[in-house]
Amino acid sequence: MSAPKGKRVYLTWTDEMDSALLAVLVEHHNNGDHAQNGWKPHVYNAAIKNVRDKCNVEITKDNITSRCKTFDKHYEIISKILSQSGFGWDWDNNKLSMDSDDVWNRYVEGNKAAICYKTKVVKNWDAICTIYSTDHANGKGARTGAEDAQDSPEQDGDASPDLPPKRQRTGDAILCMLGDMKTSFNDALKSTEPLPMPQVTPPAEILAALQMIPDLGRCDMLKSYGKLILNERLFQALMELPMDMRKEWLLMLNEKNSN
Repeated sequence: MSAPKGKRVYLTWTDEMDSALLAVLVEHHNNGDHAQNGWKPHVYNAAIKNVRDKCNVEITKDNITSRCKTFDKHYEIISKILSQSGFGWDWDNNKLSMDSDDVWNRYVEGNKAAICYKTKVVKNWDAICTIYSTDHANGKGARTGAEDAQDSPEQDGDASPDLPPKRQRTGDAILCMLGDMKTSFNDALKSTEPLPMPQVTPPAEILAALQMIPDLGRCDMLKSYGKLILNERLFQALMELPMDMRKEWLLMLNEKNSN
């Protein structure tokens, strides 16, 4: 993409381009293709090719980095809202749902950065959850798919105030601490260090991952959801499988447990 000398080129992202980009990022996220500060080089190349092939648009690594920062911002703000009582996600209309305007007004009093999200449409929420929830849950400083050292002047209509530093999301970790704690009781007594909290995947991420599995029936999805929210290891095992093997594995799991 070229431009007159001295002028910047601004890229406007379409829904089609977002879908093409996120399809590649989800696939490589599940394969663990992350570098220390972003994606591995071949992931950028695959994303550039997929957007070119499906949308006939030329993009660059900087374009991808900038767009990933937008996705990361969406996840940080929306997931924080969804963790509060009175909020949900409207999958049909791709936006927040809430019990009442009073619930929203009370929330934004202390969260000004969220004001524009009351009616904001954010498509591909399931893919965004899949990619970004792990980094936020682990409290990593490096963003998946976004390199902090780069800040491309992309214009996508989603600019917002600076976000506060990330904090570790413990979720409902206390519910499974006894089962998942890696440090033995004796070692814990000897240690003066605080006990590590086990990672717990938010239910919204588990649901999003199940909804991405092709042709998974509603009943099988609900059975699988009931198992995966109670067993972190099962969800980790699911996410290690290629997409085309996940449905078969879940059906075998459901059948085994029903016998």
